[in-house]
Amino acid sequence: MGNRKVCVVTGSSSGIGAATVRLYAGHGWDVVVNYSRDPAPAEAVADECRGLGVDALVVKADVSSDADCRRLASEVDARLGRADVLVNNAGTTKFVALKDLDGLDAEDFQRIYAVNVIGPYQMSRALVPLLKRNPVTGIVNVSSIAGLMGTGSSIAYMASKGALNAMTVGLARALGPDIRVNAIAPGLVETPWLQNGLGAERYAQTVQGYKARSALDAVMSPEDVADAAWWLGAGAAKTTGEVLLLDAGLRLTRG
Repeated sequence: MGNRKVCVVTGSSSGIGAATVRLYAGHGWDVVVNYSRDPAPAEAVADECRGLGVDALVVKADVSSDADCRRLASEVDARLGRADVLVNNAGTTKFVALKDLDGLDAEDFQRIYAVNVIGPYQMSRALVPLLKRNPVTGIVNVSSIAGLMGTGSSIAYMASKGALNAMTVGLARALGPDIRVNAIAPGLVETPWLQNGLGAERYAQTVQGYKARSALDAVMSPEDVADAAWWLGAGAAKTTGEVLLLDAGLRLTRG
C-alpha cells in the first residue's frame, strides 16, 4: 500500500475503460482493472499501467452480481487500502433496430438493466465506505447520448442509459457532500465493440453520417471519454449531479 490515489474502473480491459485506467495511471494513480470474462486483455492493460510506475490490481467481477461488487471492494481495500474515484464503465446491449419491437423481450431488458443500471448502483454502494475515507472523491458513470436522444443500439439500451442519468442525479443528492457523482454521455465512440455489433459496412455508414451531422465533423475516441472521466473524477471539485454531453456538437445538427 502506498500514498498514491486509486481509481477503480469497471469493464476496463478494452475500449473506454482501458483508456481511462491508462490515463489515471499516467497521472501517477494506482488503478483497478476489472473484467468479467477473458483475463488476458485485462492483464495486458494492467502491465501497461505498471510500466508507468504504478500498481495495477486486476479483479474479475460481474457488476450485475452484488456479491462480486462487494468482493471487488474488499480486494481493493486489502491490496491498495483506499479508493478515490470509481468509474462505472461496464455496459452491455443488444443491437436491435428501433422499429423492431419484437426484437426485444423482457429478458433482454432485465439483462441490460442488470449491467447498465443495477451494476453501477451496486458498485457505488460497495465502494462508498472506501470513498468516504478521503476528501474530494468521486463517482463517474459512463452513460450515453442514447439516453438523452432516444437513439442507439436498441430501445432497451436507450432506456437503461436514461435510467443511469436519473440515478446519477439521485446518488449525487444522496452522497453529497462527501462524494461527487457525475455522468458522461458520449455520442458515437469508435470502438471494436461497436464495430462488431453493427458490422463493418453499417459501422462505416454510421460514422460517416454522424460526422456529417456534428458541428465538429468528428466522432469520439475512447481517449476523449477518458479525458472527461479524468476531469470529473480527479478535478471538478465543485461539480456534482451533472450529465456531461460529449457529442462533438451533434446536438447542434450542422446545416
